[in-house]
Amino acid sequence: MDSNTPVPDRSVLEQPDIARVLTRIAHEIVERAKGADDVVLLGIPTRGVFLARRLAARLGDITGRPVPVGSLDITMYRDDLRLGPARALARTDIPGDGVDGRLVVLVDDVLFSGRTVRAALDALGDIGRPRAVQLAVLVDRGHRQLPIRADYVGKNLPTSLRETVRVQLTEEDGHDGVFLGQRADTPAAER
Repeated sequence: MDSNTPVPDRSVLEQPDIARVLTRIAHEIVERAKGADDVVLLGIPTRGVFLARRLAARLGDITGRPVPVGSLDITMYRDDLRLGPARALARTDIPGDGVDGRLVVLVDDVLFSGRTVRAALDALGDIGRPRAVQLAVLVDRGHRQLPIRADYVGKNLPTSLRETVRVQLTEEDGHDGVFLGQRADTPAAER
């Protein structure tokens, strides 16, 4: 392979792995929430919404009752809006009973710097006052810039800052997978 050839992404999780970790996370939520009676799942767009829906289905299978699920757009709460091009607003969809006094589990695909979660907490504060807030992520790749940690983690994946973590889900991408690759601007000598 010459120095200009990109290094192919390495598969870290495949469809069966993702299904298995979501089932494990669902069981952990039920255990920690003592039955999940007051749990509300809010996915952070885009892939966090799909993961939240999958988790809600698994929680429903475990508990025998539906678990409210929605989405939480954080676009206007991000601290990097001025650093890039304009972003399209996503949809915020709060279940009918709201979040006040409930245990809200925020769901996202990758936890990195913590800034997305901080924005989600700000957005959630404008919607209501949950009893508690927890965080479930498919992948925790480290490199936190804020004091935020996930309560439920599918896979801890230590990475370098030169690496990327790419999550693909059937609902958005046609198949499930988590891939580790090199940033496009990584010098060939460091690949």
